Amino acid sequence: MIDADGYPTEEALKRIRTWDSSTDPIGLVEFLQDLWRYDEGFQFDRTTGVLELHTIGWSGNEDIMVALADNIMFYGLYWQESKRGGHYKFIVKKIK
Repeated sequence: MIDADGYPTEEALKRIRTWDSSTDPIGLVEFLQDLWRYDEGFQFDRTTGVLELHTIGWSGNEDIMVALADNIMFYGLYWQESKRGGHYKFIVKKIK
Protein backbone atom coordinates (compact mmCIF):
# COMPACT_ATOMS: atom_id res chain seq x y z
CA MET A 1 0.00 0.00 0.00
CA ILE A 2 2.88 2.22 -0.95
CA ASP A 3 2.90 4.22 -4.18
CA ALA A 4 5.69 4.30 -6.76
CA ASP A 5 7.50 7.05 -4.82
CA GLY A 6 7.38 5.13 -1.53
CA TYR A 7 4.55 7.13 0.06
CA PRO A 8 1.56 5.50 1.77
CA THR A 9 -1.47 5.44 -0.50
CA GLU A 10 -4.76 7.10 0.43
CA GLU A 11 -6.19 3.60 0.83
CA ALA A 12 -3.50 2.77 3.41
CA LEU A 13 -4.14 6.02 5.30
CA LYS A 14 -7.87 5.28 5.34
CA ARG A 15 -7.18 1.84 6.82
CA ILE A 16 -5.14 3.46 9.59
CA ARG A 17 -7.92 5.95 10.36
CA THR A 18 -10.60 3.24 10.55
CA TRP A 19 -8.66 0.31 12.08
CA ASP A 20 -10.46 -1.24 15.07
CA SER A 21 -7.73 -0.61 17.62
CA SER A 22 -9.72 -2.00 20.53
CA THR A 23 -9.67 -5.54 19.11
CA ASP A 24 -6.49 -5.61 17.00
CA PRO A 25 -3.94 -3.00 18.09
CA ILE A 26 -0.95 -5.23 17.29
CA GLY A 27 -2.26 -5.73 13.76
CA LEU A 28 -2.30 -1.96 13.32
CA VAL A 29 1.26 -1.68 14.67
CA GLU A 30 2.40 -4.32 12.17
CA PHE A 31 0.59 -2.48 9.37
CA LEU A 32 2.29 0.77 10.37
CA GLN A 33 5.67 -0.95 10.40
CA ASP A 34 5.15 -2.15 6.82
CA LEU A 35 4.45 1.43 5.72
CA TRP A 36 7.06 3.22 7.84
CA ARG A 37 10.11 4.60 6.11
CA TYR A 38 13.43 4.54 7.95
CA ASP A 39 13.56 1.53 10.25
CA GLU A 40 15.45 3.46 12.93
CA GLY A 41 12.34 5.60 13.41
CA PHE A 42 10.11 2.64 14.28
CA GLN A 43 10.69 0.80 17.54
CA PHE A 44 8.23 -1.69 19.04
CA ASP A 45 8.92 -3.85 22.07
CA ARG A 46 6.36 -6.67 22.12
CA THR A 47 7.19 -7.53 25.73
CA THR A 48 6.39 -4.09 27.17
CA GLY A 49 4.09 -2.87 24.41
CA VAL A 50 6.15 0.30 24.02
CA LEU A 51 5.88 1.75 20.52
CA GLU A 52 8.12 4.69 19.69
CA LEU A 53 7.74 6.43 16.35
CA HIS A 54 10.06 9.10 14.98
CA THR A 55 9.05 10.62 11.66
CA ILE A 56 12.62 11.72 10.87
CA GLY A 57 11.06 14.63 9.01
CA TRP A 58 9.82 12.48 6.13
CA SER A 59 6.42 13.66 4.89
CA GLY A 60 5.17 10.11 4.27
CA ASN A 61 5.70 9.26 7.95
CA GLU A 62 4.03 12.55 8.87
CA ASP A 63 1.01 11.52 6.77
CA ILE A 64 0.88 8.22 8.64
CA MET A 65 0.91 10.07 11.97
CA VAL A 66 -1.92 12.38 10.90
CA ALA A 67 -3.99 9.33 9.92
CA LEU A 68 -3.11 7.63 13.22
CA ALA A 69 -4.18 10.73 15.18
CA ASP A 70 -7.52 10.51 13.37
CA ASN A 71 -7.95 7.02 14.83
CA ILE A 72 -9.46 8.32 18.06
CA MET A 73 -9.68 4.84 19.59
CA PHE A 74 -5.95 4.18 19.12
CA TYR A 75 -4.90 7.56 20.50
CA GLY A 76 -7.38 7.37 23.36
CA LEU A 77 -6.23 3.94 24.48
CA TYR A 78 -2.49 3.89 23.81
CA TRP A 79 -0.98 7.39 23.46
CA GLN A 80 1.57 8.29 26.13
CA GLU A 81 3.47 11.32 24.86
CA SER A 82 4.43 13.42 21.87
CA LYS A 83 7.44 15.68 21.49
CA ARG A 84 8.15 18.44 19.05
CA GLY A 85 10.08 17.22 16.06
CA GLY A 86 7.95 14.17 15.27
CA HIS A 87 8.45 11.91 18.29
CA TYR A 88 5.58 9.77 19.60
CA LYS A 89 5.26 7.14 22.31
CA PHE A 90 2.44 4.65 22.82
CA ILE A 91 1.90 1.69 25.14
CA VAL A 92 0.09 -0.83 22.95
CA LYS A 93 -1.49 -3.80 24.66
CA LYS A 94 -4.59 -5.71 23.72
CA ILE A 95 -7.53 -4.85 25.92
CA LYS A 96 -9.09 -7.88 27.57
